Amino acid sequence: MQEFIGKVAVITGGASGIGLATARALAREKMRIVLADIEQGPLDVAVNEIEGLGVECFGVKTDVGELSQVQELAEKTWAQFGGAHLVFNNAGVAIFGPIQDMKHEDWEWVIRVDLWGVIHGVEAFVPRMIAQNQGGHIVNTASFAGLAPNQGLGAYCVAKYGVVGLTECLVRDLKPHSIGASVLCPMILATNINRSERNRPSELGGARAQRQQTQEEAQNMRGRVLTPEVAAEKVVSAVKKNELYIHTHDEARQFIRRRFERIDKAFEG
Repeated sequence: MQEFIGKVAVITGGASGIGLATARALAREKMRIVLADIEQGPLDVAVNEIEGLGVECFGVKTDVGELSQVQELAEKTWAQFGGAHLVFNNAGVAIFGPIQDMKHEDWEWVIRVDLWGVIHGVEAFVPRMIAQNQGGHIVNTASFAGLAPNQGLGAYCVAKYGVVGLTECLVRDLKPHSIGASVLCPMILATNINRSERNRPSELGGARAQRQQTQEEAQNMRGRVLTPEVAAEKVVSAVKKNELYIHTHDEARQFIRRRFERIDKAFEG
């Protein structure tokens, strides 16, 4: 996707973190922006900021775990702007703790948002993008934890591995339609994901059910803490170059290499 001016970008989790940073970057490219987020207040603030950068922007309060709400997001995008060209399925949450400590509602919540949220974005937008026959690009936010196991993030890893696999298949399926796909796999970024329990539904345990990351777990997290702007610039570059994998941290490479070396070595056993 080479032409950005006047094209339409849709970003979930768009009111903060990677989503908002990417909205700013795409506004500099003169795209029209649709921001979706589960929090109305921050969403309103984000829309005002992006409009202040001189581009058209509107917001839609959206719970990506609900297919009907993501379908409504697509409908409103087409009604307002007549189409979409870049869809960034970015909304996400995290749960900390070993797999054996996960309750059913922990699994349900993290997979509902982190994996089903991406599936819903693909389901609601991709057929419309194919039908409009204007090419485009899909970006899905996974994680370094979608490429290599992270202790204490088992449920999160399961969801993010799914996002990586989905995107790897999607890029092949969409090639005949001139629609690209990328998967963002960052290590630690300075976002609000460690506070994602604030939006945990009551029927899935609510905020009080969320186990906080321990100090020891925080110290064991790998990689530097980078800004969301680093990820945003890499997303824009990857879309222009039609790159499948988007990495933010060079230090992730050694861990990913070790994983695939272990897989390869297993053939010798």
